[in-house]
Amino acid sequence: MPEHVSILQLLGPVVLALAAVLWVTGLVRLLRRYRPVNRPWGPDQALSGLPQQRQTAPEREAVELTPAERDAFAGLVHRLNSGR
Repeated sequence: MPEHVSILQLLGPVVLALAAVLWVTGLVRLLRRYRPVNRPWGPDQALSGLPQQRQTAPEREAVELTPAERDAFAGLVHRLNSGR
């Protein structure tokens, strides 16, 4: 043991290495304990981290168009189709 190095300076890296090994061991045990069961996801299983979603689509909305709006829409569709 060198004379100019105190016992605390020698024990520091050993204590840090021991703490790192204990932390990794604890983390591995924790992850193994709460590991999800290996099974494929089914369509009826919802994700637990997301809010519940509706199983049905929302109702369709319909708006009556005036004859001028219908003509304008038909002209737009004709212009877009002729460009291809």
